[in-house]
Amino acid sequence: MRWIKFGIFMVLFFGAVYAVSMTFVDENKNFTIEKEIDYPIDKVFPQFNNLQNFTRWNSFFSDNKDLSVQYFTPYEGRGSALSFHDQKDDDVFGDVFIRYENPERTLKYQLFEGRKSTPYSIDLKFIAQNNKTKIIWFVHTPKQPFLKRSLNLISEDFWVDNIDKSMKNLYHLLGNKVDREMQHESLKFDSLIVEQQDTQLLLGINVTTKNVKDALFKNIVINHNKATNYVKMDLGKRDDEYGEPILITDADSFKDKEVSYFYGIPLSKKEGITDNNFSFRTINGAKYYVIFYQGSYAGRVQAIQQLLTKAKRDTMRIGDLQQTFLEEPTTDTNTVMKLSLPVYK
Repeated sequence: MRWIKFGIFMVLFFGAVYAVSMTFVDENKNFTIEKEIDYPIDKVFPQFNNLQNFTRWNSFFSDNKDLSVQYFTPYEGRGSALSFHDQKDDDVFGDVFIRYENPERTLKYQLFEGRKSTPYSIDLKFIAQNNKTKIIWFVHTPKQPFLKRSLNLISEDFWVDNIDKSMKNLYHLLGNKVDREMQHESLKFDSLIVEQQDTQLLLGINVTTKNVKDALFKNIVINHNKATNYVKMDLGKRDDEYGEPILITDADSFKDKEVSYFYGIPLSKKEGITDNNFSFRTINGAKYYVIFYQGSYAGRVQAIQQLLTKAKRDTMRIGDLQQTFLEEPTTDTNTVMKLSLPVYK
């Protein structure tokens, strides 16, 4: 009996403490989050005003593989909307609406979560800064009933964490999409240049094949299809969520009767793979001698020799040659590629 009384007393005590403390917590929260991304506003804004784009990089949607999303016309701008629900958790569902749009300046979202009748209001302001874009998030949370008001103490942390992850996803997505477009527009073929290239993560396949007539290129096409199909079908990646395929091999392997190479697709992070034929490989950042080449695949040899001659003349040590296919390898008579040779003192 004594323990029952003590238990009741403790419940009443903590209830009183909660009641008093909650009188100092607002019914709803308003907070501002500022972010900057190294891409121009005309590339960034379409990722926000098109909800199909938005769900691909926003971590709330992209991190939950059980989340089912339905989109409603119009698919971008004012009036567009989506509904979502978790196929394994019936308590996770809601709707997102774009209520207002001033192109490349402002957007107003409303998020209805669960059975709540009062939405989150999210206003976004976009500020162009040369080739960068500043994004300001103004978040207004719905009023919480007294017994749930403690959720307002952690709501801002949740939003900050979500936006941090989402902006990193967006950066990688635009990196694959925009950098590819810009690079293709400014190609200068057959000129040797020097680049400092960043570290890349590749998912690909190790291959050994004969180097006779057109057998090598045919083998490359086969493994290109294997790698891209695995990334697209098994991993569910879209075209702008991965980079251009890279073939890695010894720089002078073109002389050999048999060639060993790694054919990989650049990804932003490691993911679980179920096919033992595939593996991850990291290309470390380094200084590279580079030539952009267009022509028959066999004709690349002259460009490779030019890279090797330059490295020898400069008394540089070399690493494995990287052949980046800027256009999908389909015919050996017209390949477009970037030949990159890492060099070291």
